[in-house]
Amino acid sequence: MNTQNSNFQAPELYEESFRNSVGTMDETGKRKWVYPRKPKGKFTNYRDYVTYLLLAIFFTLPFVKINHNPFLLFNVIDRKFFIFGQPFYLQDFFILALGAVTSVIFVMLFTVVFGRIFCGWLCPQTIFMEGVFRKIEYWIEGDRNKQMKLDRQEWNSEKIRKRLTKWSVYAVLSVVITNFMFMYIVGYEEVFRIITEGPAENPLKFLAMISFTAAFYFVFSWLREQVCTLVCPYGRLQGVLIDKQTINVYYDFKRGENRSKWKKDEDRKAVGKGDCIDCNQCVVVCPTGIDIRNGQQLECVNCTACIDACDEIMVKVGLPKGLIRYATEAEIENQEKFKFTGRMKATTVILSLLIGFLGFLMYDRGSMEAKFIKPAGSTFFIKNGKITNTFIYTLLNKSNEKKTLTIRVLNPKNAEINFFGNEKIILKGDQILKGNINISFPEKEIRFSKQNMTIGVFDEKGNLVDSFDTVFEGPFQLVL
Repeated sequence: MNTQNSNFQAPELYEESFRNSVGTMDETGKRKWVYPRKPKGKFTNYRDYVTYLLLAIFFTLPFVKINHNPFLLFNVIDRKFFIFGQPFYLQDFFILALGAVTSVIFVMLFTVVFGRIFCGWLCPQTIFMEGVFRKIEYWIEGDRNKQMKLDRQEWNSEKIRKRLTKWSVYAVLSVVITNFMFMYIVGYEEVFRIITEGPAENPLKFLAMISFTAAFYFVFSWLREQVCTLVCPYGRLQGVLIDKQTINVYYDFKRGENRSKWKKDEDRKAVGKGDCIDCNQCVVVCPTGIDIRNGQQLECVNCTACIDACDEIMVKVGLPKGLIRYATEAEIENQEKFKFTGRMKATTVILSLLIGFLGFLMYDRGSMEAKFIKPAGSTFFIKNGKITNTFIYTLLNKSNEKKTLTIRVLNPKNAEINFFGNEKIILKGDQILKGNINISFPEKEIRFSKQNMTIGVFDEKGNLVDSFDTVFEGPFQLVL
C-alpha cells in the first residue's frame, strides 16, 4: 500500500487508517457488507456506454456467423475452435501458445503504464456487477441509505417482497448468462436443442448448466466485490507492476490536505486547510468500500466512481475539480499536469505491435495442411523395375471454400503416383480427408535406403498450397 499521504506519518495513525481502508473487513477480520451509493457523473456515463456496448456484443456474437461458421466458438469438448469465423485445429496449437505468451506480455506492459483501466471498464466481473446486477439492486431496494435501512429492519412484508424479487431476478439473469456462455462453447443451436429436449435427454449438460448458474448467482448475489479484492490475481499482479509513472485513480493529497469540514466564506488556504472537505462521498460511492485518500490500494479497481463523486462536491463548494483524478504518482508529488510521456507512447506502440503480431499469426497460418505418413510396419516392394512405397495422406482444409486438389512429388523427380480413387481430390471447407496413395520410382533413381522426399499439394490453379517432407524407403545398397 502506498503511504505517501501525510496521514501516514505516525505509526498509530497508519494502523488505524489501514484498518479503515479495507472496506470489506471490520476490525475483527469479519466481512463488512458494502453499500455503495449510486454513482453519477461524466465518467459514470462513459462507463455505462462501454457497458451497454460490451453487453450488446456478448449477447449478439453467438448468433453471428461468417461463411456459415460461428464468429467465436471455443468447443473444448469436441475440439472445435472458431475465431472471427475461421476454424482453428489442434494443429494450430502453436498459435495458441504464442498467443498466450503475447497476451501475458501485453497485460504486463499495459498494467505498467495504464494501471487497472481494464478492471474498471472492461472486466466481465465489473460489467455484470456494476452494469447489471447493481443497477437492478438500486431499482428494487433503492440507493445506499434505503439498502442499509432494509438490511437492518425485521423480516416484514416489505423486506420479504424486495429480497425475493431481487433474488428471483438475479436467478433468472444467472440462467440467461449461463446459457449465453454455453453458446460460446457448443453453439446456440446446441443450447436450444438441449433446452428443447429437456433434462431427461441431457442430464449431464443440464447439471453443468445448473452448476454454472449457481456459480454466477453466488458471485453476483453474495461474493460480489470480494472477487476483485480476494479472488482475482490481477489485483495482486498490479501490486508488483505499478510504479510512480503508472496511470491510476489518485487522490491529490498535496492539494487536499490538510482535510477539514467545509465552512462557508472561509479562506481555507489562509488557515492552512486543503481542498478536501472530508465529506466521505468518495468512500460511500466506492464499490469495494475503500478510502482512496489513504493512497493507492490493491482493492481499488479504478472504476472512477470516486472521481465523479468528488467532482460533484467540488462544483458545489466552488473549488476546482480533479482532486481525485486519473494521474501518476509522480504528477501528484510534483504537482504537474498530466502528459502523455515518451514511455507511454513507446509502450502504446509496442502494444499495437503485439496485437498486430497476434493478427498476423491468425492470418498467416495457411489455408491447407497436408501430411503423408507411411502405415505402421509397412515397407517398400519392387515390381517391374520400380520401387513402390505406400503413404496415408491427411488433408485439412482450414478455409471456408471448397478446394480441388492434386498431389505431386516435388523432389526427387520422375515419381509416379497411383491413387486409390480419383486423383482430383475435392475438399469442402473445414473438412478433413484421409486416403492412400502409392508412390513409385525407377530403381536407378533410388540410391539410398532412405531417400528424402517432398510431396506437394496444389490447388485447381496450380498454386502450391502446402508441402510435406518425408522419407522414401528402398533396398540397402553398399556404395564403395
